[in-house]
Amino acid sequence: MKMEETAKELEKRLTWKFPTIAKKSPEQKEEAFAYCEGYKAFLNAAKTEREFTAQAAALLERSGYAEWAPGRKYAPGDKVYVMNRKKALIMTTFGTRPLEDGLRLNAAHIDSPRLDLKPNPLYEKSEMAYFKTHYYGGIRKYQWVALPLAMHGVVIKADGETVEISVGEKEGDPVFCATDLLPHLSADQNERKLKDGIKGEELNILLGSLPFDCGDEEIKEAVKLQILALLHGTYGITEKDFLRAEIELVPAAKAVDVGFDRSMVGAYGQDDRVCAYTAMTAEIATKHPEYTTVTVFADKEEIGSVGNTGLNSNFLLHYVMDLAAAAGADYRRVLEHSLCLSSDVNAAFDPTFPQVYEEKNACYLGKGCVLTKYTGARGKSGSSDASAETMARVIERMDAEGVYWQIGELGAVDAGGGGTVALYVAGLNVDVVDLGVPILSMHSPFEVASKMDIYHTYKAFLAFYK
Repeated sequence: MKMEETAKELEKRLTWKFPTIAKKSPEQKEEAFAYCEGYKAFLNAAKTEREFTAQAAALLERSGYAEWAPGRKYAPGDKVYVMNRKKALIMTTFGTRPLEDGLRLNAAHIDSPRLDLKPNPLYEKSEMAYFKTHYYGGIRKYQWVALPLAMHGVVIKADGETVEISVGEKEGDPVFCATDLLPHLSADQNERKLKDGIKGEELNILLGSLPFDCGDEEIKEAVKLQILALLHGTYGITEKDFLRAEIELVPAAKAVDVGFDRSMVGAYGQDDRVCAYTAMTAEIATKHPEYTTVTVFADKEEIGSVGNTGLNSNFLLHYVMDLAAAAGADYRRVLEHSLCLSSDVNAAFDPTFPQVYEEKNACYLGKGCVLTKYTGARGKSGSSDASAETMARVIERMDAEGVYWQIGELGAVDAGGGGTVALYVAGLNVDVVDLGVPILSMHSPFEVASKMDIYHTYKAFLAFYK
């Protein structure tokens, strides 16, 4: 310690507080706001994992990417992508260094909590037609009633034809909803615990109330028949075709600005499409990287990264093996020397509910992207827990490129917890840490994020790829 230093000078030199971007660099507001206009438009066009990969592939091709050809040799600066079953996507920009020096991996997920139709969903009760649903991911069920919903998905008909469905997004489209009790008659319901305020089997989607014109014929379920007639007339499908369908109900609302100052984005599905969009645009903007980039959009994270489109499968490993084989490299050395960002959101501090956070280690809106050393629950269960060396490498890159970032835990110890894809990437013997956007009302039909944080997550990914 220098003896001539005052206490104030010493405090300034030795202590640290994460700054608010708008106070420290107000000139970045215009760039952040402009960037988020493209983000909002993309969110509106891509409300399911299938739609996100389709929109992403179209954007990648417009940006000079070609479909990956296994076995072909690529030159530095070449850009490729590969689709996995229309629900997951990998994109790459080839770097100048040998592949065995490692990759710059970035893994986000593009599935979000929602309501899925059951395999046999359609029924009539009390002369009203409904769809039965099975919720997907960690939702608070009471948030999904009395809410305008849009219907998205695909149906594979018996002849093999694929029918795409999207209803509730265009001006003039009908929307759908699950109903709730009126306060006058909800005395018994009010006694339920909040988590059971609405039960899973009560999330039934109202479809119609008009009966089919049966003339003199006696039809037991005429309202159901009317819905089937409308579906057949529009899409050529029958009730049996639902057995070969994937149909999702998502909020019908568009992404919008939040607040008088328009400083935030409110939208469905920002967990984790905000990280996927920022990763993709940073990947596109990366022209001649030193290390080869691999940006991954994974499915099924919200239910455990399961299935062949989730990161608890081998589709990423097989891609890296193909990359290594084409370059004459050992894929084990490639993975061992790689660095990965598990790009996922974290829970922003909410002053209305401070008791579930530990304020010194929470992340905040407006202070930049959040670096999350570990997630998990209780004793870090379900986390990969990034090493000090990994943290140092990522922090060095962000500091060098002027990225605003902060540290955050997923709530107070024992308050709850959650996980990301980090542990599955770490299972490939890759150094990995979580980095993403702080979110308010996570997993709700209307999540909120700061435009400044979104923009600096994009800048963090640019710095990482660079």
